[in-house]
Amino acid sequence: MIASVRGLVLSAGLDSAVIEVAGVGLLLHTTAATAASLRPGTEATLTTTLVVREESLTLYGFADEDERMIFTQVQTVSGVGPRLALSMLAIHAPDGLRRAISGGDLAALTKVPGIGRKGAERIVLELRDKIGVPSGVVSTEVARPAADEASAQVRDALVGLGWSSRQAEDAVEAVRPTVIGNEAGNGSNGSNGSNGSNGSNGSNGSPGSNGSNVSALLRAALRELGR
Repeated sequence: MIASVRGLVLSAGLDSAVIEVAGVGLLLHTTAATAASLRPGTEATLTTTLVVREESLTLYGFADEDERMIFTQVQTVSGVGPRLALSMLAIHAPDGLRRAISGGDLAALTKVPGIGRKGAERIVLELRDKIGVPSGVVSTEVARPAADEASAQVRDALVGLGWSSRQAEDAVEAVRPTVIGNEAGNGSNGSNGSNGSNGSNGSNGSPGSNGSNVSALLRAALRELGR
């Protein structure tokens, strides 16, 4: 299995990116939040899973190991394949999925396109005792420059998806106070835990805490715009 890739970001789309490794451009399918955290021309590292089918080899990329673990685990449920698993991570962060599944929150699970009530019930039934508990908030303190950079990246991503600058700005400002506080501690997954050293992507095995902030902000902003 290809466990991770590290290289130059050649391009980043809505839910995919191309990263050059040893002269070969690898197409990775990602969540929109992960794709938005990547910048062409910069180096990035993503944890990955290679899905092998008779007719295809598909590489999925993740912001950190926790995302990959959840991606793999939810596929143990009957009817959940790689694309649906990725959609689940596009709507909910790993701890959000843990809370929804362990708490039997069917409403949260059915927010994912492709999951109906029966599917949500099956996911809860099969994973409730296996998914684990949310890691919780380790710290609510985030360095302002990193938070500001995350907000700017999310605004750019929303504009690129078709919303106006004003709509993007309003959505980010509406969710930022809650999201930044709640997700700050989770951003240290796969890093050294120091907020001051997480500004650069790819140097420690994941896009870093700022990438987690971008992911959380983009998910929340998309939910806000979808109201």
